[in-house]
Amino acid sequence: MKLKYIIPLIVFFAMAFLLAKGLTLDPKAIPSTRIDKAAPNFTLPVLSSEAEQFSPSELKGKRWILNVWASWCVSCRYEHPVLNDIARAGLAPIVGLNYKDKDDEAAQWLKERGDPYYKSVVDQDGRVGIDWGVIAVPETFIIDEKGNVIYKHTGPITRELVNAEMLPLLTANTSAPSNN
Repeated sequence: MKLKYIIPLIVFFAMAFLLAKGLTLDPKAIPSTRIDKAAPNFTLPVLSSEAEQFSPSELKGKRWILNVWASWCVSCRYEHPVLNDIARAGLAPIVGLNYKDKDDEAAQWLKERGDPYYKSVVDQDGRVGIDWGVIAVPETFIIDEKGNVIYKHTGPITRELVNAEMLPLLTANTSAPSNN
């Protein structure tokens, strides 16, 4: 008879433990399977210029940033001034991947807040985002000269994050000979 009460109690405590453990994890610390691998290729229309297309091969030989954003994304509003600062500093070309958004709303959003993007491309159905492993908006990637993903950050970037993590990667001496 006591077993009838003990088993549900054990199950309850096990579930409570797992929930408590899960709440202590940092969702931004999810590792990317893309790091040190070739960036997924795509060809997408450029926002506000449907006739123009962009493909990452256009930036081969350059270190660049891919920023996944949307006009409906609240966190994107917080990071946008930082992206504008990066663009003004000329640290690297920034390509915007406008994710599951309405073109007119996205264009208006950039008009009001400034456009830091070398080009912003339209991922209307989210398929390119899936290929890149996007789990949330915003997400930011750094791609090296060989076309490999060398950095990923989920969530809004901050000036502190740019200085501590991104700037060293963007200003790395890429002309040094490899040890391979």
